[in-house]
Amino acid sequence: MSDEYVAQVRRQISDLDRSLVELVNKRLKLVAGLKRYKDEHGIGFVDLAREEWMLQYLQRLNRGPLSGDGLSELYHELLDLMKREVTREQQPQTQ
Repeated sequence: MSDEYVAQVRRQISDLDRSLVELVNKRLKLVAGLKRYKDEHGIGFVDLAREEWMLQYLQRLNRGPLSGDGLSELYHELLDLMKREVTREQQPQTQ
């Protein structure tokens, strides 16, 4: 495609996607460290009250165009991904 506007927007989207991946990886490192700490100190990993508080906090900050339902879905998917990834990280690798 030779449309300059399309190419420019695609570059911006690609830049944002790279940033999102970097941020998700940073978040995952923090979550993994927190899980290790909680495991070492006998603290349960999942804190549903904290998750709900955080979602409500993000809902208040959200100015759109992401809908409240969309934000809720995104946040829950992110939390599920984090939980799967830190669990996967702790499993022994099979050859």
